[in-house]
Amino acid sequence: MTEATRDPRVMQLVLELRQNGITDDKLIEVMERLPRDLFVPQAFQERAYENLALPIGYHQTVSQPHVVALMTQALELNDRCKVLEIGTGSGYQAAVLAPLCRRLYSIERHRSLSQEAEARFEQLRIRNITTRFGDGSKGWPEQAPFDRIIVTAAAIDIPPVLVDQLCMGGIMVVPIGDEQHDQRLVKVVRTENGTEISDLGWVRFVPFVEGEAPEH
Repeated sequence: MTEATRDPRVMQLVLELRQNGITDDKLIEVMERLPRDLFVPQAFQERAYENLALPIGYHQTVSQPHVVALMTQALELNDRCKVLEIGTGSGYQAAVLAPLCRRLYSIERHRSLSQEAEARFEQLRIRNITTRFGDGSKGWPEQAPFDRIIVTAAAIDIPPVLVDQLCMGGIMVVPIGDEQHDQRLVKVVRTENGTEISDLGWVRFVPFVEGEAPEH
């Protein structure tokens, strides 16, 4: 057992995840070992292992661990999956995904967040993530198709550009709704006839914004 897993805050978080419907043992093990405090600003270190979304600057947040786990579990990952993430943020969601898939491509529209996330991946020796600073609304056509796509910001509707970059039978998890209200988290499966959509419950995300963020 690692130092992190002996931390009672981590054990409490793992208990909450299990109590809230997270059943994937490999996913829970990844989250148990991953130091979430590395992805949280200094001012919020004491709350790093609480089941809360926390601000990371640029009007962005690191999602609450339960939502990270819920979205990851819904992707039904395996070690052959090629995954696209829209919205790298602090890199926490990507660091959860990376041990569970073959390759992860992650796009972030804030250059500083992208660079900081890259540094964290290097510190953790995570080698199967490729990051890009740019407009996530376009996806990553040069690397498409993807087995899985995860969107970590709320879109008004299911983005057709991203559906087009899914493999047949591929899965996308995306929050749908506007920033004035809670949104619905949906799982989208691409089929020969279009898409099959299932509802995963209420969530709260920052809005999905097109274009690169201006430099400050």
